[in-house]
Amino acid sequence: MNVAAPRPCVIDVEASGFGRGSYPIEIGYVLDDGRAVCMLVQPSPHWTHWDAGAESIHGIQRSLLFVRGRPVTEVAATLNRDLAGRTVYCDGWANDYTWIAALYEEARMTPTFKLESAARLLDEARRPLLHERQRRARAELGLDRHRASSDARALQCALAALIGTVQAGP
Repeated sequence: MNVAAPRPCVIDVEASGFGRGSYPIEIGYVLDDGRAVCMLVQPSPHWTHWDAGAESIHGIQRSLLFVRGRPVTEVAATLNRDLAGRTVYCDGWANDYTWIAALYEEARMTPTFKLESAARLLDEARRPLLHERQRRARAELGLDRHRASSDARALQCALAALIGTVQAGP
């Protein structure tokens, strides 16, 4: 009997830019049950790096983060509560790991979850298909904004499609 494989828990991070001094500004994740959470992150006082090029991609103005963003301790606590004990997958591990580490360092907390590359869920033949499948998922779901929760939803759908089904026992 074929049974749908469980959907992986995924996360995406939007940031103030790339490289040294960049920090997380939005974190979105989708749990294996399909529930999605998205939070803007209020910059800490010494988080000042801002890249207009990154803003043109995600569309989040820095001023909005001070009005609608949550404090880093609240964001870290929410992630720990919702993701505790899970392996959470992302498609930009090197960047996302750095930004999540910056969040937790600033909050003086430790993550209760493990962050892994989504590529670990795919065999060598399917890895090159991930980005195209994400693009298709975005189109099928009508996700036109490049935001953390939309990107996480598209990643989860792409992974589910590529992982496919698994054989259940007799």
